[in-house]
Amino acid sequence: MASKTIPYIFSTLLFLLQLQFSAGQTEVKAAYWFSGTGLSVSGIDSTLFTHLFCAFADLDPTTYQVSISSSNLAQFSTFTTTVQQANPSVQTLLSIGGRGGDVIAQSFASMASQASTRKTFIDSSIQLARSYNFYGLDLDWEYPSTATEFTNLGLVLDEWRAAVASEATSSGNTPLLLVAAFYYSSNYDGLTYPIQDISNSLDWVNVMTYDFIAPGWSPNVTGPPAALYNPTSQVSGDSGITAWIQAGVSADKLELGVPFFGYAWTIVTYAKGNGLLGYFAWQLGQDPNFVLSQAASSAWGA
Repeated sequence: MASKTIPYIFSTLLFLLQLQFSAGQTEVKAAYWFSGTGLSVSGIDSTLFTHLFCAFADLDPTTYQVSISSSNLAQFSTFTTTVQQANPSVQTLLSIGGRGGDVIAQSFASMASQASTRKTFIDSSIQLARSYNFYGLDLDWEYPSTATEFTNLGLVLDEWRAAVASEATSSGNTPLLLVAAFYYSSNYDGLTYPIQDISNSLDWVNVMTYDFIAPGWSPNVTGPPAALYNPTSQVSGDSGITAWIQAGVSADKLELGVPFFGYAWTIVTYAKGNGLLGYFAWQLGQDPNFVLSQAASSAWGA
């Protein structure tokens, strides 16, 4: 989820019109909760959402197992039961990765490079999700950087989907949701995401249409960090979403990243009017009174 060291952090909503792999879902209103912002899990108004993302679980760079740090364990292990106290129907997903820059990106690349380490990652993620009653898993690998790494990402997604289906069959549980947060465009530095694997294996994609400009990587350039349209550049939310659709991902599998500053209702209108899966914003700690969450929910027509 972009850099976690930049001065501003975003609240996050997700709306879903149709899930491809889960029965009975007609709409999703979701949000990321990030453990580093000071907002307690019990402070989340879960009645505003149908899905909540718990961020972040870690990828061990040596064993390639997914784990939860000791400092986060208490809140993560009770995340589902806590948010369901006010809203018993809310579903939770465990987000993996998200922080660490090149270090964690390399760990993901190494994990994805071999069948055995992919299996370790996949099996441990499923076990962790089930152990703490999460309803799904969310991958945040920022970013694959070679053609081989993008190919291997596709293998991870396909094998993950197969393992989730197998686990559900053997356990009798509902299959876990699989989601991933990807770059604002289907093209990353001249490399293309594995479109068919994404379409086949993920329930939806969180398209990170923000952080185009930020002090951390453009200290001498100012501009809108999440331009929906940009007449002077192809770097915009609209151009990114268009690229994903033209690459072959259905609009109803895409969610627009919404940073909670500016006019959220305009962005919601864009996402809904263009038939997108929904939208999301990073993250709840910056919307402590849920004013933006309420405005977005109302604008969507809930």
